[in-house]
Amino acid sequence: MLTNSELKDRALEKLREKWNPAVLAAVVYVLPVGVLSVLMQLKDLAFISGISSLIYILLVPVLSAGMVQTYLALFREEEGSTSGLINLLSKPFSDYGRYLGTMLLVALYTFLWSMLLLVPGIIKSLSYSLTAYILKDHPEMKYNKAIELSMNMMKGNKMKLFLLQLSFIGWMLLALIPMGLGLFWLVPYMQTTMSAFYEDVKEEYLTKI
Repeated sequence: MLTNSELKDRALEKLREKWNPAVLAAVVYVLPVGVLSVLMQLKDLAFISGISSLIYILLVPVLSAGMVQTYLALFREEEGSTSGLINLLSKPFSDYGRYLGTMLLVALYTFLWSMLLLVPGIIKSLSYSLTAYILKDHPEMKYNKAIELSMNMMKGNKMKLFLLQLSFIGWMLLALIPMGLGLFWLVPYMQTTMSAFYEDVKEEYLTKI
């Protein structure tokens, strides 16, 4: 398998000529999620907070899967145009039930494990981390089957992913300095690197079965 440094280098190589559409896709994802997150905190306006929470639950899990798959398509060079990448963000909505049900199960399982202790919650979130990618590559798969495949693929790879995520902490701090605007560049970098990780893990997994 590639080292984490090599995965990040591959991501930057894929992004070199595609930063503009990649950043725009991040803007389209981050802005509605950010707005909903703020509205959910308006405790003095319970109705607005409640409606925003409901919209968040029904929208963000599917939109997040769309974001994951957008950068996977960019990494695979399946789509590099601005309009094409933006369209990919909404593609999971055409199979709404499968995506929403599966991603909500991921969130539920992660929450339940986190209720026990923080560490089991982190471990399980790493185990489930490939679920959205699997939903794209296996349109016949949903719910627990997709989650179980993610868990199988992540066996022996959870620490590698944990360290990969930790390597972005410095970039996260820098991205927050200019009023958080750096996130629009950091999201593509992190997500494209995650796509490289998925492709590497998938290749290794397929050689074992």
